[in-house]
Parts: sequence; C-alpha cells; structure tokens
Amino acid sequence: MKNESSNAVDGPGIGHLVIVGGKENRTNDMVILERFVALAGGPDAKIFVLTAASDKHDDIWNIYENAFTRLGVRQVTTSNIKNREDACEEATAAMLFEADGIFMTGGDQKRLMALIGGTRIDHAMHRALRERGACIGGTSAGASAMSQHMLFNGTNDLLPQKGSVHLGAGLGLVRRVIIDQHFSERQRLGRLLSAVAQNPYLLGAGIDENTALIVRPGQSLEVIGDGAVTLIDGREMLSNFTEVKNTETLELADVRLHLLPAGVSYDLASFTEDDDKDGATMPLSPGLGDAIAAVTSWCGLYREPTKHKSSGELS
Repeated sequence: MKNESSNAVDGPGIGHLVIVGGKENRTNDMVILERFVALAGGPDAKIFVLTAASDKHDDIWNIYENAFTRLGVRQVTTSNIKNREDACEEATAAMLFEADGIFMTGGDQKRLMALIGGTRIDHAMHRALRERGACIGGTSAGASAMSQHMLFNGTNDLLPQKGSVHLGAGLGLVRRVIIDQHFSERQRLGRLLSAVAQNPYLLGAGIDENTALIVRPGQSLEVIGDGAVTLIDGREMLSNFTEVKNTETLELADVRLHLLPAGVSYDLASFTEDDDKDGATMPLSPGLGDAIAAVTSWCGLYREPTKHKSSGELS
C-alpha cells in the first residue's frame, strides 16, 4: 500500500468525486482542498461553491472563498440558493455545468436535497461530471447527499438497532453506497451497520473527519487525509432484521468490514492495490475488489434532461 497519495492529475473526459468526512482543514495544511483543486485543473480552474445545505450562506461562502483563494484559485464563485426557484435558474445551472470543480459544503443534507434535488443545477452537476470531466466534492452533509440512497437521520447507538436509521433519495453521484461522515469521531459504526442491515444490497462507507474518499468512476479509488474510510459489505450477511421489533439490537453474521487508511489507492484496471515496499503490486482479495468495484460504479441519471443550449441550460 502507498503511504503517500499520488498528486497526478488526470485529463478531461472522466471526472472525479471527492467525498469528505467533514471538518477538512481550510486554513493551514489544506491537503484535501488542495487535491480537489488539482483534480479540477489547478489555479486556472473554475470553482463553484454550493452552500445550499446551510442557511448561513455568507459565513460559509467566506470560509471557502478564502480557502480556495489561498490555494491560488483565481475563479471562485457561488450563488445563494434560497429556494427551488433559485435552483432552477438557467444561468445558475450554466455556471455549474461550466465549472471545473463543484464543492458542496456542510449543513443539513435534508435541506440540500429539498432545495436542489431534481432541479436544473442537480442535472448540471451530473452533466459536468460525465461530459466535462469536472471534479465534484462534498463535505459532511454534502458528502452524504452524493449517495443515491442518502442517510439523513439516525441515532448514535453503539450497537446496530432495527429502525434506528432513515434513508432518503440523494443526488445519485454514487449508486450502491450509503455514505456516513464524522465517522470515527462520532462513533457511527452502529448506525451504519443498522443501515446496511436494513439494505444489504448497499455498501456502507464511513468517512472520518479531515479524510476524503476520492473516486474516479469506473476506474479507481483513493483515500487521503488524516483518518480512514470504513467499508461495510453485508451482501452475504445473515441477520434477524425481519424477525425483531423496532429498537431491538440486531444479530448480524458474516458482515465484511474493510478499513482503508489514508494513503491507500486501488486501481480496478489492474485489479491490484499499490504496495509501498518495492513498487510491486499484489492482487486484491475478491471481497475487497468487489466492494471497490461497487463503490466506483457509475450511476445513471434518473431522467435525461432536455438540452436547450450547449451552455448547459436544462429543463
């Protein structure tokens, strides 16, 4: 495994997802934001900061404008999305489509989806990723919303319990993964196990603070930052979920758990993981390889928007 993340930047054509567990450093050693900028194209990239998860637009915008400016980015913009009408503005959708990097800040993922789900700017993000090779980032609530199945409410019980979590529709930038954030810091293993027990087809991805899961859809996965990403695979799990009552502790057997510390990267093309000793590679275990393939799989748009102009105006 690699001890340091590669800084190589891929060319246009296939975008990246930078899924952050929250509390990324925005003032000093900004490893995650710096990598986001690099994947978006460097200082000349157009960066759009989407603050819709929070009702404190001005405060959040000031933080990220300062951070990206300190990283040398010359074109950083935003729009205060206060309602769904704002999220359906053609001019705003065009800005997102033309952005090289779109970063969704933290707050409340329910608010984020209520404001932008299914709107022009939602579709513009999908098109920017697929057609222009844009980099889409999200932290905390912005990370959870990147899932097709979004975890939006749940208790922090240490043990998995039936009925303790709720899922809703997310943006669908990743398809078969439930994303949880602030994972180790808030002891959320129990609630992610609860979500996977309720939906065994879906994998759980718990991302620690100041840690990012970088996905190049269909190709590779990497972890950077200070912590780790915990992958939970319950597809072969046996449980008593259907037999117990709500709030009862679940019995779970044959659950696979993969811990991916910062510094590791996985390339599906060769189905190997990097080895830090001599540059050689070793094959992934079938279980881990299958889980990584599921995480990196493309997600289709839930409907194809009508294209009016090449600028990205959608209906």
